[in-house]
Amino acid sequence: MKEQTPLPPARCDTTQRMQVIAAAQAIGIPRDYGRLHHLRVVREPRKLVCIGEDIHGRHQWLAPRAARAWQRMHDAAANDDVVLQIVSAYRSASYQLLIVERKLARGQSIEDILRVSAAPGYSEHHSGRVVDITTPGYVALEEEFELSPAFAWLQREAQRFGFSLSYPRGNRHGIAYEPWHWCWRR
Repeated sequence: MKEQTPLPPARCDTTQRMQVIAAAQAIGIPRDYGRLHHLRVVREPRKLVCIGEDIHGRHQWLAPRAARAWQRMHDAAANDDVVLQIVSAYRSASYQLLIVERKLARGQSIEDILRVSAAPGYSEHHSGRVVDITTPGYVALEEEFELSPAFAWLQREAQRFGFSLSYPRGNRHGIAYEPWHWCWRR
């Protein structure tokens, strides 16, 4: 039996993205969020390519050129005996809003949420060029990833494939240090 190709996730067009940003403002995200954090509204890609499953068995997606760069980087790391695993990749503005709403429902303040996540409409994940990465033996989405051989390899090699760390310590966006968050910038 042939395995079916998964369908890409829904994407937000310009009108939907502006509706999501308005909904985010209605739940407490400041109207001047972009200016305050030196972030722009992120356009979502027209096309997405499946890059495989994440550590939870969910299909993940990137824009085509970023997907090719990810595959080259992933393979090069494997050739160096380094395992790069996907935690998260493309995420729509609508999905980012759901994440914020869930965190609010669990009692987190909007200020605390925005220290660790970009506001809906402003996340690099919307671009289809970002991969959150982990490696076996390290807790996903935790700073301890910086102690891994995978992080050391990424620091040395990721730029060769067009990837860079988006949120180093003390970044100008006011987003927490994320050693796992790598964006393809070519």
